[in-house]
Order: sequence, then structure tokens, then C-alpha cells
Amino acid sequence: MVPSDDRTASSLIGRREAIRRAALLAGVALAPEWLMAVDQAARPAAPGSRLTPALAAIAGAVADRILPRTDTPGAADVGVPAFIDLLYGEYMTPAERTMLTDGLNEVDAAAKAAHGGSFTTLTVDRQDTVLRAIARAEEGKPQGFFRLIRSATVLGYFTSEPVGRNVLHYDPVPGRYDGCVPIEQVGRRNWTT
Repeated sequence: MVPSDDRTASSLIGRREAIRRAALLAGVALAPEWLMAVDQAARPAAPGSRLTPALAAIAGAVADRILPRTDTPGAADVGVPAFIDLLYGEYMTPAERTMLTDGLNEVDAAAKAAHGGSFTTLTVDRQDTVLRAIARAEEGKPQGFFRLIRSATVLGYFTSEPVGRNVLHYDPVPGRYDGCVPIEQVGRRNWTT
């Protein structure tokens, strides 16, 4: 039996709602702030809305201090600054945009006050000192700049293709299942078995 047109129209869900439901069913574990981005994506962003070059440079330097290069690539190496700029331009609410820009300006002002130079020109030790002071000042607050930029950095980093392939060793099309493989054959990473 074919339902009437009125019933069909009211039972259909939109693409965003379908994606949101599929993500919830799949058990996606993302920062709560970014799960809401799917719902907020329906709101039109200001066209071409991006961080200024100065703020984008500060955001990139902050992201690179949150996840610096070690034996794995750093945040800047995998494109996290561009990801943060995209989040700012397309998915953040006006309140989150204000929090991000105010926070980035605060980081630069704190760097100038404490060390006499812009955050991007400081040594990594001094950058870390400035960021630790800001993070300590926000302790106990449910929301804040540092929490926002840290969650955006972590999300951008661990969802990037280079990290998925080379750090997490994600294989999008795995081979056959072998339930009992010696750990030496999988690079001594027990989570890949």
C-alpha cells in the first residue's frame, strides 16, 4: 500500500538529520561541541567568512603547540590551521566565532605583555608558558577559548588523512580477518589486530 502524499512528506527526513542519526548509531565519539555542528550547519554562514591572516597565524601556532611535531607530524604538518579556519567560516556559531577571535587576540596580548613580542614570534618554550597560563585561568569553566581551540585541534588532527594513514595506521579496506596473529606481525600494536 502506498502512503498518501501528506503522510510521505511528513515521514521524510532531511539529509542532515539522516547524517546525524547515522553518526549517533555508529557511535561517533567526538567532542560534544562539534556534534552540534551538524545541526548548526543548516544556518547559513557569512559567505567568505574566514579568520584574518594575523589571527589564522596565531591559531596555527597555538594548534602546533597543542600537538607539536615529535616522531609524528604536528598539527601544522597535517593542515589543522586550515581546518580551524574552515570550522570558523562554516560551522561555528556567532558566539563561538567571538570566543575564538577574542581568545586569539588574548593569546597575542598575553604574549606581548609577558615577553614583549607577538605569540607567533616567541620561542616554543615561551609560547607554552603563555598557553599554560591561559589554560589555568580557564580551569573549572564549562566553556572557554582554550577548550574550544584544543577540541578543534584534536578533531582536525585525528580526522586528517595523514594521521589516519601514518599514525593511526587506519586501513579503510582491511584484508581478511585473522583472529590469532602474532603481535610481531602487526608492528607490536595490539590495537591493530
